[in-house]
Amino acid sequence: MRAGCATGIGCGRGAAYAVSRRGPLAHLFLLLLLLLPTGCASGPSLENQDQVTAPPGDSKSLIIGSAGFTESDLLATLYGLLLEQAGYKTSTITVANRELYEPALESGQIDVVAEYAATFADWLNAKTNGADAPAVGSPDLAATMAALRKLATPRGLTVLDPGEAVDQNAFAVTRDFAREHDLKTLSDLGASGVRVRLAAGDECVQRPYCEPGLKKTYGIDITGVDPKGVGTTQAKRAVQNGQDQMVLTTTTDATLDDFGLVLLTDDRHLQNADYIVPVVNRSRAGGKGVATALGKLNGVLTTRDLASMNQQVDSWRRLPEDVARTYLRENGLLP
Repeated sequence: MRAGCATGIGCGRGAAYAVSRRGPLAHLFLLLLLLLPTGCASGPSLENQDQVTAPPGDSKSLIIGSAGFTESDLLATLYGLLLEQAGYKTSTITVANRELYEPALESGQIDVVAEYAATFADWLNAKTNGADAPAVGSPDLAATMAALRKLATPRGLTVLDPGEAVDQNAFAVTRDFAREHDLKTLSDLGASGVRVRLAAGDECVQRPYCEPGLKKTYGIDITGVDPKGVGTTQAKRAVQNGQDQMVLTTTTDATLDDFGLVLLTDDRHLQNADYIVPVVNRSRAGGKGVATALGKLNGVLTTRDLASMNQQVDSWRRLPEDVARTYLRENGLLP
């Protein structure tokens, strides 16, 4: 989540890119384009921020960005299929970190990316106002979206409406543990007085959404943090075998059932509003056509749906395009 080189994607070194759904010559062209310095960017310069006056564009050939992990690949594929259904030609390019793909989105080398509202708001805030700037992402979706759009607009980006799907931090325990202590929510765990060792990333001891927040917001008795990472197999196994009692994961974790784990509801809204939102380059994809096409997903895609699709790719080894196409057909969005 570090603020990266703002001059364009070409300033990165050693990054790997992958493009799909076009022929080899088009792939080569896109790769060379992304590796070139961006001397003539489509987004506004920093000196001209807050002066975005050009009408939103509606290019019929769009490049969709993916961050290279399962969920991002699925969302990029869903976006591509919906846009193609609406008459656009699309290609997908994988750029594995935000430090590279966000400047490419500003410059128009990438046209559409699926983002996470609170995380992206805080990332743009740090890029704009410095790493020590107070966070603008919060559990309040409306406030988070307002802050995100205020930061995105001067950079030539348009943030479309979020749907129901949210991928935020979450905490899981074993089914047996939940049953034994009658737990459904994090408030239940705090009220139970049960002592908990938490499997999480080592940063958990300092992050307000993790150990400090669990203690302050829910009164949970955290005895220690076992630094096994966020939602890793090692962390989940530690909870499964009783070494730890709770694991930090995400709301769209596709493998909880494999470990006999269940999520405890964040009933006091400790976690930020990381709802999934499409972010587009305004000068190329800011028109009504793209917004209408992608907005169709908002009426159907839920957090549970996204977790299910993640599971089909990660556990069942299905291809993201097959999973995405089947999902859209089952929900009446593709013939």
